[in-house]
Amino acid sequence: MNDGNDEFESLALSYVAVWNETDSVARRAAVERILAPEIRYTDPIAVAEGCDAVDAMIGAVQGQFPGLTMTLAGPVDGHHDQARFTWGLGPAGAEPLVVGFDVIERGADGRITKVLGFLDKVPAGAGAGSGA
Repeated sequence: MNDGNDEFESLALSYVAVWNETDSVARRAAVERILAPEIRYTDPIAVAEGCDAVDAMIGAVQGQFPGLTMTLAGPVDGHHDQARFTWGLGPAGAEPLVVGFDVIERGADGRITKVLGFLDKVPAGAGAGSGA
């Protein structure tokens, strides 16, 4: 039933690590290593196409939520070239302030080509509704 979940878990962990990388040079290198050049990211409040746009978006989110850490919040479930997982964003070791659910698609080279994001829990006043 679950095709290559170890590979998907590794890819999801690498993706989460990109969101946690605050050094802009290291983050950009990780973006290019993990995401395909034609990456398309869509969630309820942002659309980004290409590594430049996704890198800039991650930097903007880090600026909006300084010091917070993204973590996987459960198992990664994958089959064929797609996987889904829940994540949390919050202070290290504390309850997440933001909780979301992403579906990723990987290309033939193993890099992520598409991210479809849903926001399940968002802080009041953040300007986003639930993607569910």
